[in-house]
Amino acid sequence: MSLFLFAALTLAAQPPIVFVHGNGDDSSRWMGIIWLFESNGYPREKLHALRLTHPSARRDDTQPEMNRSSATDQAAELSAAVTRALLVNKTDKIALIGSSRGGNTIRNYIRFGGGAANVSHAFLAGTPNHGAFVMDTNTGNEFNGKGEFLGRLNSGGETVAGIRYMTARSDSLDKYAQPNGSGYRSPELAGAENVVLPGLDHREAAFHPEAFRAMYRFLTGQEPTSLAVTPEAQPSISGMVTGFAAGAATNLPEAGVRLRVFPVHPQTGERESPTMLDIVTSPDGKWGPLPVNPASHYEFELTKEGTTLRYFRAPFPRSSAIVNLRFRPVTASAVQAVRPQGYFARERAPLTYNGEPVPGIPAGIPTIDAIPLSISTGGQLQLRLERIPIRPAATSRELHIAEFNWD
Repeated sequence: MSLFLFAALTLAAQPPIVFVHGNGDDSSRWMGIIWLFESNGYPREKLHALRLTHPSARRDDTQPEMNRSSATDQAAELSAAVTRALLVNKTDKIALIGSSRGGNTIRNYIRFGGGAANVSHAFLAGTPNHGAFVMDTNTGNEFNGKGEFLGRLNSGGETVAGIRYMTARSDSLDKYAQPNGSGYRSPELAGAENVVLPGLDHREAAFHPEAFRAMYRFLTGQEPTSLAVTPEAQPSISGMVTGFAAGAATNLPEAGVRLRVFPVHPQTGERESPTMLDIVTSPDGKWGPLPVNPASHYEFELTKEGTTLRYFRAPFPRSSAIVNLRFRPVTASAVQAVRPQGYFARERAPLTYNGEPVPGIPAGIPTIDAIPLSISTGGQLQLRLERIPIRPAATSRELHIAEFNWD
């Protein structure tokens, strides 16, 4: 049997995966990781990214709070997603991979939501399994190491028999696992294979290529053949426009948003041709599919009720159905760089604009995922290998965002 055929048969036998995002996030966080799985031969139809309706946790899990979810709410949505994935893939076991709060959701579903019989593997990345903080007060908070939720989840054994667990954590750079709180080892679980990913931050423990390496080895028992994304000849993208309500992010569809998409110059961010897409979102908030050039940079313009957001993005080397765009009100013009899959770090991953370091990024433990930019002309931002052009906002109530999404 050839090595290629052996690898193909091995991957065909692997379980489908449901990816579970963290607090305040959405399914698009997993785009790069899904691309890496695909680039290493994992069948696309086995890769499912869950979009949780109300991603932000309640301040007290026991008290209803508008536009926020309880731990039980999250577990119920995961249960429905697992059932669908099992039916679609015609199998009886699934693997779950979660980032941060997503790991809480996975553990809660397995332990108390009837999921133990459906799950073969659970990979928990940067999950504060013993608390993001430890306090005698606010014991109703989901992230309190002395709270009711984690106390119940960790009592009587931290893992469930018959399921393989792996936790992935930073060595010392996780903002939610520090000595003055729950400690560096907060994400570890008794009964799990606990791995340390040196030099990564809280989010990178889920979204960095080294995190993918750990996931792939955990599921397949093999090293991935590549930690780089393999481009497709003709990618196609689609997604949903979501929004904010009552001061919190939601993953509910946002209707009535005009969405226009333009290719832009890779150095200046200026538009290079007429719009490729011009729609107004319907009640389902969906847009696409849109064929894209894997070498082109793009601007996504969202307009509603006198407010305009423009997301500037690097090329899309592969297809994705989770290019979600979040609309929110804008009160004044601004330009910023955001990094949903990690935090900006002056020492480890410097952000530059036209080759010069962007000021305002603090040293030490990475804690910020958005940095304001003061620019007067268009230029190019770079973070590691990802480059994004951006131009200044021209009028009030415009927000320009360079969004780093997969490096």
